[in-house]
Amino acid sequence: MQDLSIGIFQLDQSWHNKMTNFERIVTQLSSAPKIDLLLLPEMFHTGFSMELACADDWQHSEGLLFLKELSSLHQMAIYTSLMAKDNGQYFNRGVFVYPDGQVKTYDKRKAFGLGGEDQYFSSGNDEVIVSYLGWNLNLQICYDLRFPELVRNRLNESGAPAYDILLNVANWPQKRIAHWDALLKARAIENQSYVLGCNRVGQDGNNLVYNGHSQAIDLLGNYLLAPHEQDGLNVVLCSGVQLNDGRKMLPFLKDA
Repeated sequence: MQDLSIGIFQLDQSWHNKMTNFERIVTQLSSAPKIDLLLLPEMFHTGFSMELACADDWQHSEGLLFLKELSSLHQMAIYTSLMAKDNGQYFNRGVFVYPDGQVKTYDKRKAFGLGGEDQYFSSGNDEVIVSYLGWNLNLQICYDLRFPELVRNRLNESGAPAYDILLNVANWPQKRIAHWDALLKARAIENQSYVLGCNRVGQDGNNLVYNGHSQAIDLLGNYLLAPHEQDGLNVVLCSGVQLNDGRKMLPFLKDA
């Protein structure tokens, strides 16, 4: 398992303006270091919205096409979510794009009822763990984070943990940011995995304010990237050696 470099882009998303968000991402990456994986906030090219007219037709998704081209150009994987219409239903759909153009999808399982998301979007049913460069990555979107049962890490038949990194992309508002901070750290400690959360900054079209706090945490609850409020790209390095050594030192997963 090689070390994995992951870029967390804490983006000030432009409300319902796909082209502006594309341009901001391209500009940021024009001077970025080489990374293995890029994280972008939830509903990366619209902001978190229930305006279904903004949804991409899944069969001809401009957002997915943009991500594929970006992934190929920079030879990196990308994980984010977008609003998608598929067979007459709407989804908050996570997309994990590989540099060779392959795509794995994850439909958000817990719709945010307080914000009305459950009235517009169909929920997914399945946990999705993808493999990339020797790592197993568990995909989540925002509100999923409140439900630890969704991602309980367990040993498989060979005695290895089901996943190594939990990825959560979000539009998590400032007024509940203390919850985000606490839940991310809890998921890392209880599942003995890295946890990376990518949130947005700025203000959306519903006048909700976001102050970021994107972060990366190791299995002991230590910060690789501490919560911060600045727009921009930060890169962290996840160490396979440190992860495996920590799990051997504290073999808690065998008791799960």
